[in-house]
Amino acid sequence: MKWFERKKAAAPPVVQLREGEGHPFGALDGYVPLKSGEIALYRAIREAVPLVDAAIGKLVRLAGGVKVTVQEGQEELEEFLRTVDTGRGQRGLQAFLDTYLDSMLVCGRGVGEMVVDWEGGEVAALLCADPARIAFKEGDSPLEFTICARRGDGSLEELPRQELLLFTPYQPEVNEPYGVSLMRSMPFLTGILLKIYQAVGVNWERMGNARFAVVYKPGQGDAHWARERGEEIAREWSAAMEAGKSGGIRDFVAVGDVEIKVIGADGQILDSQAPVRQVLEQLLAKTGIPPFLLGLSWSSTERMSAQQADMMTSEITALRRMLTPVVERVCKVWMRLHGYAGAVQVDWEDITLQDLVEEAKAELYHQQAEQLRVEREEKE
Repeated sequence: MKWFERKKAAAPPVVQLREGEGHPFGALDGYVPLKSGEIALYRAIREAVPLVDAAIGKLVRLAGGVKVTVQEGQEELEEFLRTVDTGRGQRGLQAFLDTYLDSMLVCGRGVGEMVVDWEGGEVAALLCADPARIAFKEGDSPLEFTICARRGDGSLEELPRQELLLFTPYQPEVNEPYGVSLMRSMPFLTGILLKIYQAVGVNWERMGNARFAVVYKPGQGDAHWARERGEEIAREWSAAMEAGKSGGIRDFVAVGDVEIKVIGADGQILDSQAPVRQVLEQLLAKTGIPPFLLGLSWSSTERMSAQQADMMTSEITALRRMLTPVVERVCKVWMRLHGYAGAVQVDWEDITLQDLVEEAKAELYHQQAEQLRVEREEKE
């Protein structure tokens, strides 16, 4: 009696036909909204989406243009605000405010320091700190808090000279005293947008660089020469393609039933214009930037653009209200160190988003109306 061993069926090989391709900002796919600010994630969003980066830059630039008026020491104060060192080769209060506001928009809070010289008689520099390395200890009431530095081991160390530190949260909530980032609601939509861009890039890489399939069908009596003719056709086709790389023109001549097709020519790439615009509209709605300021012609009428410009003016005014206490505090510290007293008045430049030609026409019409009014009064 023979015994036969039953052979185990071999497991089918796992064939990976497509590589796991993904966009380089993988942190966006695994993001879960948490209570604490994800500063690294928000910086990745800004780096990944140029439109968001441009919108933040526009907000920072449009919010600039501050002027301070005091009762005593006006010229000295203006010189200080123009020449104060702000680190990394920059000078002036406006350079400090640009970095400070950028940190507020991206990280949800701005942290700065007024550096006093060793004699204690001059503000030597205005520096911004990384909000990711700063933590807070709240006191018995919401009015009491201490700014601390987060060390490498996770411990907190209270910083000295709290009166020289600057802190401004961006749109703080009741349960979030640190402030919230402008990009808090963007990670989900940004992940969708990057998947679309990644798919478009992969599809164009596969189908944009055309690949050809040369099919030779041997006729009757050509079966013995099929291999030789196939190799000859391959050599001639490769030579014709190589000649095209150097700018030359070379014809390809074949005998028999030869068919040439473009690989992937029948495949259609999905239209990404509509979904991309929908996502970008949501992202821009969060920033408050009108599309025409970023070079997007989404506004259908001139009236709509004018209304968007008015809304943008209110957004910039709100950002300036957040920066005004910082400017006042810096100026008051400088005045105390120099022995000056009095109030500090902070004025901002007018926000001009309209066309200069239209503004000139409006000024001309105003002057003409004023002239007609004066002439009418003289006749009466």
